[in-house]
This record gives sequence, structure tokens and C-alpha cells, in this order.
Amino acid sequence: MSISLQKGQKVSLTKESAGLSKVIIGLGWDEVKRSKVFFAPKPQAIDCDASAILLHDGKLIYKEDIVYFGNLRHPTGTVQHMGDNLTGAGEGDDEQIIVDLEGIPAEYDKIVLVVNIYQAVQRQQFGMIQNAFIRLVDGKTNKEICKYNLTEDYSNMTAMIFGEVYRHNGEWKFNAIGQGTTDPGLGELANRYIQRN
Repeated sequence: MSISLQKGQKVSLTKESAGLSKVIIGLGWDEVKRSKVFFAPKPQAIDCDASAILLHDGKLIYKEDIVYFGNLRHPTGTVQHMGDNLTGAGEGDDEQIIVDLEGIPAEYDKIVLVVNIYQAVQRQQFGMIQNAFIRLVDGKTNKEICKYNLTEDYSNMTAMIFGEVYRHNGEWKFNAIGQGTTDPGLGELANRYIQRN
């Protein structure tokens, strides 16, 4: 049975799904329905982009460790983005990232899962988004392990740190973060994790 997580809650993926080797991370969101105003310009669809940032000891070392619509597969082949959804329309996952937990090299200890609004400078922000969630599914059995629905008001936020999959004492765990940021793009989000000397 899937676990419904609250912000800041952590769950052991290894314990919840015996023999877990591959996880499908689904991210979803809907645009807030706007009231129709006569002669009002048609609002542009909000293009949210999901990305995975792989960290060494909590730090981003190489730009190839960012898996997103412009780099769909990590060089190790262990993290794969399934492609960009430009609208967020429809039911279920809007974007998916598949992670081969067994194959990830030992030097990687964390995968941060983020979503940003593409070209948010067009005055789009997460206050225009509703029903945002992240869920983790066992890639072998297709059973949902856990789901985190983001329920806070994220008005004026242009990016979101949804959660992180991390390795701790030989176990893979998931942390539901749900932190909004005003970063204008993925580059600025990634900068939060760069090694500073």
C-alpha cells in the first residue's frame, strides 16, 4: 500500500519495497483554472520541467550530473528522463524519471528532484499551479511506494525542490522536501548544490 507523505517526512524505499532495484519517479501538476473574461488574452500554457541533480557527498561536481530535457540520460545510464511535457495537461504523471538504484555508482549519495517553470520570466509562477505531486513507483512491480502531494501556497515561486532520493547506511530513502524558490531556471537551481572552495 502506498504511503502518503507530509512535508519533511522521510521513508525507506528499501524497506517499503523488498528487492527494489529500479524506481520510476513521477511528477505531476495542473494549471489553475482561470475564470473566462471577455476579451481577456488567452493565457499561455505553463511549461514545467522536471530534472534530477546527482550529487557526490551532497555536492554537484559535473554538469553531466544534471538530467533534464536537454540531457535525457546520465553518462552512467542509471538515470533517464522520459521526455518533456510542454503543457501539464491530462491525468497522471506529467514527466517521469527512471532511476536504476542498483547501478548508481557508490560515489553518488543523493538525487535531488526539482521542477522549474521554463522561462518563468513571462510572469508565470507556482501560484498558477495546483495538484502538484511527486510519487515513487517500483519499476519491477509497477506498484506505487509513496506519494507526496504539495499543498502549500507557492505564489511567486518559480521553481520547486520536490524531494530527494538518497543513500544512507546502505539503504535508499526518500525525503519529501516541497521547498519553493525564486530561481529563474535550472542553472540557478543547480548552483545551490555546486561545490564551493
